[in-house]
Parts: sequence; C-alpha cells; structure tokens
Amino acid sequence: MRMWVDGGLRDPDDARVSVLDHGLTVGDGVFETVKVTEGRTFALTRHLGRLTRSARGLGLPDPDVDEVRRAVAAVIEANPVPLGRLRITYTGGVSPLGSDRGDTGPGLFVALGEAAPRPDSTAVITVPWTRNERGALTGFKTTSYAENVVALARAHERAASEALFPNTVGRLCEGTGSNVFVVLDGEIHTPPLSSGCLPGITRALTVEWTGARETELPQDVLERADEIFLTSTLRDVQAVHRVDGRELPGAPGPVTSEAMRIFGERAADDLDP
Repeated sequence: MRMWVDGGLRDPDDARVSVLDHGLTVGDGVFETVKVTEGRTFALTRHLGRLTRSARGLGLPDPDVDEVRRAVAAVIEANPVPLGRLRITYTGGVSPLGSDRGDTGPGLFVALGEAAPRPDSTAVITVPWTRNERGALTGFKTTSYAENVVALARAHERAASEALFPNTVGRLCEGTGSNVFVVLDGEIHTPPLSSGCLPGITRALTVEWTGARETELPQDVLERADEIFLTSTLRDVQAVHRVDGRELPGAPGPVTSEAMRIFGERAADDLDP
C-alpha cells in the first residue's frame, strides 16, 4: 500500500511521520474518512468542506484543497481496491513538546485501506460516558479519538459494532463513529447538532433525502423506538437489531428499509452530492 506523506507517495517502509508531530503528541489534527468504490470517491467535496471547517475550528491554516485532491487521486490510483476506506489526516505539524504549536507548517497524510461491505443490521450498546455538547472541539472531526477507542472496545466485548453516547444533559447524541436515527410512530428523528454530535456527511444527506426531523431526544428513547438505524461513511444507512439487551426483531424495519433504498439510489445517481 502506498500512501501520501507531506507532498508525495511513499511506500510503507518510507512513510514516516516525526515523533514530534502535534497530531501524535497532543492530538492536534483533523481528519476525514471517505468511501471509495471501484476507484471513485463518494461526497468528496462535502468531506473536504468539513475538513476545512474542522481545521479552522482548531486554528490550523486552511488545507490546500487542490493538493488534497491530488493526493487522494494519487493514492487511489496506487492502491486499487473494490471498496476502500480513504483516510485524510491534517495535523499541526512538527511542534515543541506540550500544547504550543510549532511554526513548521501542517502535515498532510492520505492512506487507503480495503473495507468489507457492512451487513444490513448490527448490534449497539450504550455507554455511561458523555459527549460534551459545549466543548471546544464539539462539531469538529479531530484526531482526539481515544474516548471512542475505549467505548468501541467495550462494544466489541459485548458483541456489538458501535457504542452510543448521551450528552451531559442526558440527551441522545451519537456513536463513536456514526450518527443515530430513531423511528417513532412512522417518523424519522435524529439528534440536532446542538446535542454535540458530529455533523456527519451521511447524516446530512439522510436528513435531506428522507425528510428526517432533528429532534432533542432523551437517551431512553432507545428503549421504545420502533426502529433504530445508524449512518456513517462506510455504513451508509444500517439498521440496528439490538440495543444493549433489547432486541428489535425484523430489522431493518419498513421505515429503515425505505431510508436504505432512498440513500442507495440517490448516492448511486450522484457520487458528489
């Protein structure tokens, strides 16, 4: 696998990042994950827009979007896969130890790995830890992901693929790498961005294409929702058949199935919506 490291393609043995890169030492970086199918990216323009917004949120200079596009194209050409997870990482660059940022300029890294198609439904758990809807990084896709690593490991211990967080006031928020939707009396609802959830690209498209409502939801809505589904770059729309000890037989249900159909058709019609 060849990857892009600060200006060019590198073989794995030569793809080196400084141990003083701020993205490593303090998590001072942002990233995007883009789906690649048979060499074609999905919603790349939206992803690059969010990359820029996240960089601004951290006080990083705007990424050179043209350079990022060149890097993406080069990495995809060098690594043909039927279905891939493309990772764009943009960091504060080489900096002194500590929180102060250096003056060497940001780092840009792009890598592509093969991904497996997701099943139509999955199991999730809830966790007791909270998302801070008022935090300095809320709404930005940063490399500070250790909290998600811990929560996802707990999910895997319980034969689930995702963990769902409440926010600090007990409202339903998001998963470690997904947004969550619930169906109540035939209507689709998802937490608003004010809940502290990430403004997911697939989430935004699902809201736009299905007419889902953004609604403040208590965490215990998961105990009574008729249907539940997740959205993310590689999940697209994925039904939930179990939440903690609660089974949702027949998942995907009729509303989720329709959302899956709509998303699949619209995404196939336009690769850069």
